[in-house]
Amino acid sequence: MDLARFMTMADVAGWLGLSWDTIKTVVQRRLEKDYRRIGYRHVRHIAIDELYLGKTHKYVTLVVDLDSGRIIWVGHGRGGEALREFWRRFKQSGGHLHAVAIDMSGAYAASVRSHAPHAILTFDRFHVVKLMNERLDDLRRELVRAAEGQGAKTIKGLRWLLLHRKDNLAEDAAKRLAENLRLNKPLQCAYLLKEELGLLWTQPDGRKAWAFLREWTAKAKASGIRQLRAMADTLLSQAKGILAYYKTGLTSGKMEGINRKIRGLLCSAFGFRDKDFLKLRLYALHEAKFELVGA
Repeated sequence: MDLARFMTMADVAGWLGLSWDTIKTVVQRRLEKDYRRIGYRHVRHIAIDELYLGKTHKYVTLVVDLDSGRIIWVGHGRGGEALREFWRRFKQSGGHLHAVAIDMSGAYAASVRSHAPHAILTFDRFHVVKLMNERLDDLRRELVRAAEGQGAKTIKGLRWLLLHRKDNLAEDAAKRLAENLRLNKPLQCAYLLKEELGLLWTQPDGRKAWAFLREWTAKAKASGIRQLRAMADTLLSQAKGILAYYKTGLTSGKMEGINRKIRGLLCSAFGFRDKDFLKLRLYALHEAKFELVGA
């Protein structure tokens, strides 16, 4: 079991001179014993997100304890149905949630409100920025389709540059982006508002953040750009959950780190055919020594 924390199952089998099936059986039995029951009594802050695992397993819904960084629920599928059993077990444990970090999915929000009405819903910064990037990319594609000749060639190479923060770009990349944005005012406007939106989470308090959000959405609507107007409507309709950050301080940063670790697990294992074994490996993910561990 110690070897399996930082070696692939095939490596452990080769090192110990045993078959892969034998190693898997040993590991699975141990994990079944360790994770037969997961305690929820002291869980106070969680993040909920979905992750696509490929054609075989499709989507899973993950619940992470944000205080410990551990996965405490793996539900096959996505949406409220994938959380039904989690809520049943959580209530049986006598746990009491203080806050939940989620994306702006209506299904997850409805599930939390139904089963944990006193928990503070926080719409995670990562997902808000991701949605803004999607709106920006949609505008870019629209402009590419509408442009002709040199204009099309100029816009086509910008996707990677547009979706990264200006501060993270190398000097030559930032210069190229600035030169191209000067040739396209709608894209320049959308990009600058995308960069400015990141300041929403740096305000001194919730009241100032609300004032900032109203000002930002007014600019977005005044731009007349369809994608920005849609983003403004979304932010205003979900403002309570977005600004809850100033009460809870929650983000899904740990969840995103776990998602990267899961992708490493899947890549090193070339996929999992056994759903139950995959679920156990996800529960034990926090024990892995390295980001890439195997099955």
